[in-house]
Amino acid sequence: MIVSVPLIAIAAALVYIAYRYLGLRVWQALACILLGFLLAATGAAPEINSVITGIVRWLSEAIRGGAR
Repeated sequence: MIVSVPLIAIAAALVYIAYRYLGLRVWQALACILLGFLLAATGAAPEINSVITGIVRWLSEAIRGGAR
């Protein structure tokens, strides 16, 4: 699936507006999920994955370190 940059920008703007001004609702959560699928179809997906993996590892180490 080829996704254009304007489509991702529109989805990202939709998610930002929903988060900032409207409070979380079902359609906004669906817009967030759509944004995730659109980003996964881009060339940025491996970098996003590595950033998220790093954050999760850091959080898990912080939690384990705080539990000692």
